[in-house]
Amino acid sequence: MRHPMSLKFVNCIAAAFVALATAPLVQAQDTSEAKPQAEAKAKAEAKAEKVTIGNIIVEGTPYDSMTIRSTAPLIIDFNGDGSARNECNRGARFDKERHFGRNGQLTDREYAMAQTAWSYFEKRFQPDTGLVNAVGAYPSTTLWDTASYISALVSAYELCVIDKRDFDTRATKLLNTLRNLDLYQGEAPNKVYNAKTGEKVNYANESGEVGMSALDIGRMLVWLRILKERHPHLANSVDNVPMRWNFCNLINEDGRMFGSFKRGDGSTRYVQEGRLGYEEYAAKGFALWGFDVDRALSPEPLSYTTIYDVKVPFDGRDPRIFKNQNYVLTEGYILDGLELGWDIPSDTDGDGETASHGWRAEFANRIYLVQQRRFEQTGIVTARSEHQVNGKPYFVYDTIFADGYPWNTLDPTGEYQPDRAAIAAKAAIGMWALWETDYTELLFETVADLSEPELGFYEGLYENGNGYIPLQSSNNNGIILAALLYKVQGPILKKVNNNTQTWDMANIGTDLRDNKCHPNKMIKEVPCCACANPNRVDPVIPVEEFTYCRPVLTGGEIGATECQPTEHKMPPPKVRKVLPKSCPIPAANP
Repeated sequence: MRHPMSLKFVNCIAAAFVALATAPLVQAQDTSEAKPQAEAKAKAEAKAEKVTIGNIIVEGTPYDSMTIRSTAPLIIDFNGDGSARNECNRGARFDKERHFGRNGQLTDREYAMAQTAWSYFEKRFQPDTGLVNAVGAYPSTTLWDTASYISALVSAYELCVIDKRDFDTRATKLLNTLRNLDLYQGEAPNKVYNAKTGEKVNYANESGEVGMSALDIGRMLVWLRILKERHPHLANSVDNVPMRWNFCNLINEDGRMFGSFKRGDGSTRYVQEGRLGYEEYAAKGFALWGFDVDRALSPEPLSYTTIYDVKVPFDGRDPRIFKNQNYVLTEGYILDGLELGWDIPSDTDGDGETASHGWRAEFANRIYLVQQRRFEQTGIVTARSEHQVNGKPYFVYDTIFADGYPWNTLDPTGEYQPDRAAIAAKAAIGMWALWETDYTELLFETVADLSEPELGFYEGLYENGNGYIPLQSSNNNGIILAALLYKVQGPILKKVNNNTQTWDMANIGTDLRDNKCHPNKMIKEVPCCACANPNRVDPVIPVEEFTYCRPVLTGGEIGATECQPTEHKMPPPKVRKVLPKSCPIPAANP
């Protein structure tokens, strides 16, 4: 273990050296032990590391030099402020396997970027709830942005930006709030919450409710799963968050996801939610918890448009009929890569260089390539994603393709906003992590210093030369931290928690799971052919031989423990016999 050493401590050591140097010599007695001791001391001094400090002043007395020897490594902190950072592996516990894109430890510059990104969550943290503002000082957040905060929290801890105490304090506070959220219509989380109070609110941050987002919930489920896989001590708390939610209206029988919104008359309308890119990513969140969302994981209906000789995939559903626009953006694809490695949810292989959800990786590569091609042919540095903007319309979908046009920048009303097109910082750093190319090096340099040290990274840089977007957000800084962690560890989901899961076991055999449409993975139907004549299991040791041992039941057999030479008064246990709940009459042979 390495310890920082302050100048004051150095002075104390120096004073000790000086005292030894100026003290009168004492003649040592010649004994049989003196020579071996001297030899051992000489060997120890030979092995010891040493550091020599020149022109040093100790308690007002100048010295030409001073040498410090130690068998243990030392850190000398001449600032005396204790700011020397403890030695840290910066995420190296999962860095043994190679993965797509960039591999290796963070450079000092990249580590400083991680510190800067984390500063947003220090600045915008709400201590009463453990939530973080989605954008700047405005105390409002969504489940999507809160998942980005978990992304930041996990990454900051792994990269040694924060310590275990800070991580646990923040994580448990946040989970407590998520566990007790006031749900929309008693079903699942509302789309928006007041970050300061935890109250469900409308988009004006006024008390009320607006509906549910299956996409936001899916992203939250991804990060809740990551949290309990990496930190088993939090697994029970994590599981108790979605156990309150009712999924019956979120996922239908054919595996599609549905969100909802509240009509003007107070009624609720449920609508299929998600389009190509985002839909499959969010569906993986549900699948990780055992839900059947195969339909949502499929790319169909699928269409292509050719941009700069790249066949770019987009959702084939007509927005005029389905009332939902398909925005082709970078974000859904890079989140899938950074967090899940473009793998199918059931994949436990852990091979960071193989994407088991192959078409997702292929589509992601096309999304990256078309942006590189645009730069090569137009000179416009391109990293497109949804992002915040200063002033109206406050938010835009900065697309690769939307509404029939490439490079189309739209506000939520569908209005064309070309002056709001930008190089999104999260998209740039995300692609830099996932693709190791000259172009992503350029993207990195474009946004790596686009930040305020105490506030985090800005949203991005306007394409038209109007400077940076003077806003910081949870989503932007959380994704940047995840991208930096990916460089060190590869896909962030590590399926390493092999413990029994509360989520799988709670309320088994009751109707509570069915009432909330929770998956019943731990229930197994077995044939009832032996109902009338169940197999009898004889005890390993006859009961009458338990005279001097305390009898116990072990796995259906009777065993013994706590044997002693004196007779006890404890009777052997009695096997409780029960009939099956139901035993159907066997079907007649044809």
